[in-house]
Amino acid sequence: MRYVKPLSLFQDLLKTNGLERGRLLGLDVGSKYIGLAVSDINNKIASPLSVLLRKKSNIELMADDLKCLISELSLEGFVVGFPLDRRKSTTESVLVKLFIDELCNTNKLTGIKYTYWDEHLTSKTVEMLLKPLNLHPVHSKIFVDKFAAVNILQEYLDYVNRSTRNES
Repeated sequence: MRYVKPLSLFQDLLKTNGLERGRLLGLDVGSKYIGLAVSDINNKIASPLSVLLRKKSNIELMADDLKCLISELSLEGFVVGFPLDRRKSTTESVLVKLFIDELCNTNKLTGIKYTYWDEHLTSKTVEMLLKPLNLHPVHSKIFVDKFAAVNILQEYLDYVNRSTRNES
């Protein structure tokens, strides 16, 4: 895996043939679950995909799962939610960085690019939307992680599409 700047990830996608253009995977990295969202083939709309259980002992399995998704969904890159706090590192930001480092160290995702995107309050926003539904706590947590990933990816897609349109 290789880090690239947010706009570079999208600009690289635009350089490929429209019929072969890949999609992006949004990741909301938590201590227990990794929420996943996927873009449409035009990289305009994010949709919920699934949630991966996160344990220190299963990073190899998670890398295998992500590798399968890369081929099944024609993924070209990951947009990883990252809690940006310019003043200091947070527990959450260290957690995300460690997860990405562990994925990189598996050497199973070579060729895939990733970037970080601010996930400021994405989980809290989804929690507030789900609160009136009175879901079971386990179901609620899974929905929160999945839709936080959607929020991260959709905010990224909106930004890069707007930026690309403004450059034209």
